[in-house]
This record gives sequence, C-alpha cells and structure tokens, in this order.
Amino acid sequence: MQVTTEQKKTIVAALLERRQNFDGSDHQYAKQMDINYSVFSRIKNSNNNYEGLLRPGQWVNLARELDVEISERKWNMARTDVFNMIEGDVLFCKDYAKAMICVDDCGIGKTFTGKYLSRTLKNCFYVDASQAKTKQQFIRLMAKTIGVDDKDKYVKVKANIKYALKMLPSPIIIIDEAGDLEYMAFLELKELWNATDKACGWYMMGADGLRKKIETGIQNKKVGYAELFSRYSEKFASIVPADRTEKINFYKKLITDVLSVNMTNKAKLNEIVKRCLANDNDGQIGGLRRAESLLILNQGN
Repeated sequence: MQVTTEQKKTIVAALLERRQNFDGSDHQYAKQMDINYSVFSRIKNSNNNYEGLLRPGQWVNLARELDVEISERKWNMARTDVFNMIEGDVLFCKDYAKAMICVDDCGIGKTFTGKYLSRTLKNCFYVDASQAKTKQQFIRLMAKTIGVDDKDKYVKVKANIKYALKMLPSPIIIIDEAGDLEYMAFLELKELWNATDKACGWYMMGADGLRKKIETGIQNKKVGYAELFSRYSEKFASIVPADRTEKINFYKKLITDVLSVNMTNKAKLNEIVKRCLANDNDGQIGGLRRAESLLILNQGN
C-alpha cells in the first residue's frame, strides 16, 4: 500500500501531538511507536520531507498505532453517555491512582472511547488484551505500549514496567478485552497493581466474559480473583439499562448521537436507527458496529 505525502503529514501530526501527552523520553516514545529513535528525531526536524525515512508498511503500522484513518472514511467522535461515563471513571482512576472495571454490552463504544482517551490524555495507555492473551505476550505488549524495552528477559521487562509507571506523573492503563486474558496473565494484574499502588491508575474493560471470569473465579476460590476484584473497587461499572424498554431508549439515543456526527445528509438517520434497533435472531439489539455497517451501505446519503 502506498502512502501519499499528505497522508504522511497527517500521521506525523498525530505522532507529534501524542508525544505531548507522554512525559517519558523521546527514546521511550519512539519505542512505543516501534520506530528507531534516530528516525523519530529526523521526522521531528524533517520540515515535511519524509522520503526514505520509513517504508510504506511502517507508515501504515504507525497510522494504525496512532488510530489515524488514512482512507477516505472517518469515524468522528461523539460525546455519548457511554463516552462520558468511561471518561469520568478513567479520569478518577488517573487522578487518584485507583482501579475500576467496566463490564457492559458489546458495540456501545467502549473500545473507541479507550483508544480516544489514550490519544488525548497525558500518560494514558491503551492495551488490547485480545492481542496478547498469555502472560508473556501481555507483559511484553504493555512494555512496548509504555515505552519500555519489550525484548529483554521477562522478569526484567516486568520490573522495568513497574519502575516506569512509578516515575511517570499520574499514569493510567486502560486494559480492553480483559476477559480474553489467560489465568496466569490475569494474575499479573494483581502484581502490577501492588507494585504501583498509589502511583498508577488502572481501568479494565470487557463484556459478559470478563464478568463471568471474575465471578466464577471468586466462587471457586481460585487464587487471585477475590484479591484482584477488591483492588478494582469490588464492583462492575455499567451503563446499559436492564429493563427492555429503557434499554431500547438507551440504544436509540446512543446510535442517534453517533450517527448525527457521522452523516452529512441526515435524511435517512431515523431509518438507520430503526434498523439498528430491530432484534436479531437472538433477540439482541444492534449496537454501533451495526450502525457503522448500515452507514457505509448508505454512503450516498
């Protein structure tokens, strides 16, 4: 895939903007972005001349890492009720070095919000646990995410994560898809919390699988689960109502809020919202992923 000069400018602008939200060194930041430090220095001082600095694949990887949309389609941020709840919880955890768990329906914008906050809040890091299920993968991904050498011996990598997080001012780690973590990886969260107590905030996100994992672990008296749940405020934060009527109204507002800032012509807004709210074969209400798909199908709007 070829990346145009204009696209490279957009990627570099996002790269330098996010740098302002990280209090670590340029070396650490370059490691986060998986680029050579000397290349990062040249990018900063290139005056829009980026030829030969990165291969096309590296530009694409950098765009993905920064959540930069280099295709024509862009998904704009909407300040939904879900966004506001998660943002409030994350800011609380960040400011007071606390930990919380958000467990709620799929497709309501949890992941989008977590990624957005990691781009816009200082020293806020997003880790997708679905991409690193084992303890080795998880710890090394976390190391890379915060700018620590992830290629060293496992014990040293973990020790450096603890040290780095204690050195940064008010860091916050957002762990998405936490229910995908294997048992031994899940236990590492307790160790990391203990090592960074009063120095780092933690926010775990997932769906029913995460709730079930924790509740089953506690019921079966499996080592670590009760202790971890206690450290994460001993409750599951959620926003989607249980009552069917209230739930439909919630989804109607959520989908309308998001589509309203992503449609240039809103003539079919109500039609798309109605189709999203239609039950599927399992009686489930469609969320934002269905809304996005329907929006793409109606790009002529």
